[in-house]
Amino acid sequence: MAQPGPILVATDFSGHARHAATRAARLAHDTRSALTLMHVLPAPPVTKIREWLGASSAREQKVCDEARRQLRQLASELTSVRRVEFDIEAAAGSAPDEIVRAAERVDARLLVLGARGAGFLRRLVLGTTSQRLVRRTDRPLLVVRQTAARSYRRVLVAVDFSPHSRDALILARRVAPDARLVILTVFDVPFEGKLRFAGVDEAIVEIYRQRARERALRQLHALAHEAGLSPAQWELCVVEGNASRRIVEQEQSRDCDLVVLTPHGQSAAADLLLGSVTRHVLVEGHVDVLLSTRMPGQPIRPWE
Repeated sequence: MAQPGPILVATDFSGHARHAATRAARLAHDTRSALTLMHVLPAPPVTKIREWLGASSAREQKVCDEARRQLRQLASELTSVRRVEFDIEAAAGSAPDEIVRAAERVDARLLVLGARGAGFLRRLVLGTTSQRLVRRTDRPLLVVRQTAARSYRRVLVAVDFSPHSRDALILARRVAPDARLVILTVFDVPFEGKLRFAGVDEAIVEIYRQRARERALRQLHALAHEAGLSPAQWELCVVEGNASRRIVEQEQSRDCDLVVLTPHGQSAAADLLLGSVTRHVLVEGHVDVLLSTRMPGQPIRPWE
């Protein structure tokens, strides 16, 4: 078995970022992984300090020292209840750039962010910079939006049967090894609108619908078998409609505490899970979201 890899969590010291740090510490403890706590000083204030006081000013050093002090305090609080090896990283500049650099430096196997930070993390997760981060890294990204009172118990994994779907299942098992997986796929009837416009009988359309559902069911069973899941570890969920809405509906109705998405699927919408679907799930959902960002052909990083 490969040695566990580090987990990198970025924090802006807000309450929601604290949830992310607590979840990261729990995961590090459960997987015997090292934990790196990181804070990124926003670039504009640091630039202003350098303009006014010089690049090596005592004021800039004081700001950096205060960030490191807060990181050490947070690490001390987390490790008082979780047995975790930790390190700290403080940087100044573009949050996505600095997070990617730090992840490369420590060879992080998982990146963790809070969903509603007070500063750069809010812009990072809900703004365009989140897309920059996803596109620039092949490391899984966990967006935390709830307290980490317990390990994940029920995980909704959205799949579209692209090559990334199996990766999403494997990643879900690594992050939540004791959880039950709800494997979800959303189907539609090909050209349903055109069929209705052409006056095709409703009974014929329903036959196409049943065929699409049956095909999805067969693919789900084959995918679970390929991923090595036993019947006790998973349950299927096949629904029709809009992917964004159905993911949020099933997350809530099936009492899941984590959703796993694959940003590089092969769905009809080119931005499925990288753009509109991810944003919808983050804004409208209530639980943590894990993004599997590995591109085709890249090896899965050992983290188990």
